[in-house]
Amino acid sequence: MDPKAVLQRYLTEERRNLLSRLDGLSERDVRWPGTPTGTNLLGLVKHVASIELGYLGDVFDRPSGIPLPWLDDDAEPDADLWATAEESRDDVLALHHAAAAHADATIDALDLDAPGVVPWWAPERRQVTLQQVLVHVVAETAHHAGHADVLRELLDGRAGDDRGNLTARSPAEWAAHRRRLEAVAEAVAPS
Repeated sequence: MDPKAVLQRYLTEERRNLLSRLDGLSERDVRWPGTPTGTNLLGLVKHVASIELGYLGDVFDRPSGIPLPWLDDDAEPDADLWATAEESRDDVLALHHAAAAHADATIDALDLDAPGVVPWWAPERRQVTLQQVLVHVVAETAHHAGHADVLRELLDGRAGDDRGNLTARSPAEWAAHRRRLEAVAEAVAPS
């Protein structure tokens, strides 16, 4: 298979993994901060959309024209990592779909050795190729899809990717498994 097609296939799959973590959840749940730093599902989707528009748009002089005010110099810190009350789930999903379409158009239009410039990277690393950026964006998307997996499990217990990557166990079996792991942790390093 063509290397560019392989990278794009992985990116498409990781996008699907990320978005699937929102399925069936309430508006409150997709916004709920699941960590002490406020990490939340809708914020992850917004952040990944921003990443794609930057790396697979601006870096290759292919701006999308989609305003991202949360990335402005005067924006609140981390504003790309959560959705305001004015930004609905549909707004953020539409942004993500538009970002993916724009990114895919860039991937389709350019060769893997096409040059780009990442102005927010250190000067010695700024000169990149589409291949480097695609690997970076696939890794970033997978990284955040993993965060989304954990957040979803903490919200309602749904775990795994629904394609058999998690051992089939009943809730009672999972509870017993967790107790076993807790016992091992305590035996190794008592609190």
